[in-house]
Amino acid sequence: MSVTPTAGARLRSVGGGANRWVVLFVLCVSLVLVALDATVLHVAVPAVTEDLRPSGVELLWIVDAYPLVCAALLILFGTLGDRVGRRRVLLIGYGIFGLASAIAAFAPSPEVLIGARALLGVGGAMIMPATLSILRAVFPDRRERATAIGIWTATAAVGAAAGPVLGGFLVENFWWGSVFLINIPLMALILLAGRRLLPESRGGADGPWDVLGALMAAAGMLGVVLGVKRLGAGAGLLDVTAVGPLLFGGALLALFVGRQKRREHPLIDMRMFARAAFSTSVGCIVLGMLALVGLELIAVQYLQLILGLSPLETGLRLLPLTFAAMAAGATGSYSLKRLGPRRMVGWGFVLTAGAVLLLTVMGQHDRPWLLTAAFVLLGFGLQTTLFGAYESMLSEAPAEQAGGAAAIGETSYQLGAGMGIALLGSVMNAAYAPAVASATGVPGAASSAASHSLGEAYQVADRLGGHAGEVLRSTARHSFVHGLHLTLLVSAGLLLLGALAAMRLPRKMECATAEKCPQPRRSDATAQADHDVDGTAIRETGAGSAVAGVPAGRRPHLPEAHAAAEAAGTGRAAH
Repeated sequence: MSVTPTAGARLRSVGGGANRWVVLFVLCVSLVLVALDATVLHVAVPAVTEDLRPSGVELLWIVDAYPLVCAALLILFGTLGDRVGRRRVLLIGYGIFGLASAIAAFAPSPEVLIGARALLGVGGAMIMPATLSILRAVFPDRRERATAIGIWTATAAVGAAAGPVLGGFLVENFWWGSVFLINIPLMALILLAGRRLLPESRGGADGPWDVLGALMAAAGMLGVVLGVKRLGAGAGLLDVTAVGPLLFGGALLALFVGRQKRREHPLIDMRMFARAAFSTSVGCIVLGMLALVGLELIAVQYLQLILGLSPLETGLRLLPLTFAAMAAGATGSYSLKRLGPRRMVGWGFVLTAGAVLLLTVMGQHDRPWLLTAAFVLLGFGLQTTLFGAYESMLSEAPAEQAGGAAAIGETSYQLGAGMGIALLGSVMNAAYAPAVASATGVPGAASSAASHSLGEAYQVADRLGGHAGEVLRSTARHSFVHGLHLTLLVSAGLLLLGALAAMRLPRKMECATAEKCPQPRRSDATAQADHDVDGTAIRETGAGSAVAGVPAGRRPHLPEAHAAAEAAGTGRAAH
């Protein structure tokens, strides 16, 4: 690791050994804003519809433009940060996010709001992987990094959960644009704090940055996520608007992978995926998010349409899940040291599966204590799994490729969320629609319309009235609960599959402390480069300077070199 002589002044201004925790605080605040913006608009959709009068397609893009663009650009900006500086990319992301928020808040038309939401996605894609890769650089010791990742994951859960609550308050007391306007002063403050407090770090800069590869990855991810989202919205498997983008995106990603394998200086070293811990961690993140997001979507419908709770009551019922996730993040470092990655991720999946199976007891009548217990187990178990998976993935990745690894983790997160909505939503629809479409004593046109969703079934039943309306409402409720139980069983099966996959993770958390990773004798210059924080650019050349006789940028990928790299203090576990 080599450094240049000015960033220490920035870090020392925070105060001694505590500086890295202040850096973590700045990173977490920025992550809260990005996570919050992904959900804050949902409750403002009715107000936006009334004011701007968007078409159905425009409204869909208003909601989806942000996550689509963000997911598509994560790899591009994550790898760019490794080359030009993660702090630089992060600060530019802050500025873009604030500017886009101002445009969105005062958007006079649906088209402007869609463009602003897409620009928010650009800013979010610059911020999200940069926070995780800077965290990797600032916390080289794995024990401390585990604690920092626990705080980071808990912060993301808080931001996502706070979005609907905060959005509902602002829309009720101000106007829909206020859900974006609050970002501006917060981003201005965090931009100033980031300029002063955050250290610059970057990975190896050998060879030119693969611009074409970055664009291929962005276009491929956009196609895949768009196709998955359209499948989740109810598009059929033969619908060209869903299958077309999915196939096109998949083909581009396959070409991207082949291109990276051939290049001497790839954007992402595909050899990372050959490491069982890295590839398994990525798969566990996808499975975890697949289960969570699909279940959350169905749970909200259940609470409001079956139990008849208001939006505020629904949000309060979901709070135990968030608090349990925060507790899991806060205790994650201790659990990881005691259990090791394999048991932590595996038992997290098992606990989550148990919570999901407990939810199958729920029927058409409210059982608040049972629901609360299930949500607590679900939040704690799933956050434990995600914590262990993120920590293992980031620790297994070479330090010089932290941005690319963070981007892969965030992309897996987004992809898992989209797949969860598509897969579990499809299971739910397959179980719900047939019984409603064939309801006895209900006109064919009415039952066909009611089979689209439970909310639409209620509207059709109200218009019908009388005996036919009652039959339709009762049939729809029973079908929804039946579909919910089936969906929960499928989700539990996927979670147990994740528990089996976690068996590929290492048993123990190695190199948890510096004492367990003895340092080899090195020259004074090398030691100074590793430990001096007086530099704006913490350049992470990984094992290049640690392996005797091997120049930086020509790191061998042999077990002996890997072990030497761990001994040199990169903070990664020697599995």
